[in-house]
Amino acid sequence: MSNYLISISQNQALKDGTIHDPNSKLKVKAFDLLKSRFKPRKGEVRFFVTAGTETMAFETLGYNKHRQLLILQMISSYCIYLGLIEAQIHSTLPLAFN
Repeated sequence: MSNYLISISQNQALKDGTIHDPNSKLKVKAFDLLKSRFKPRKGEVRFFVTAGTETMAFETLGYNKHRQLLILQMISSYCIYLGLIEAQIHSTLPLAFN
């Protein structure tokens, strides 16, 4: 797995950050769905993560036909960084959260 850069603003919650892939220049934004407002953008790819009581959304920034495996690796690295070892990645928002 590659090394990804994680940036979190001081104004944001810990779970609202951005993952950067220095090789492909792709960015993936993380949103804590319980504390942040998430509005999907057209043309971007999104995934959702559940881990215990945590529910997060991840959306690409500047998607340009990147491999989905790259996006999933970036998301899993971020979950490990947060200590969400039991995280499950979903392609749609889980029904329990709707």
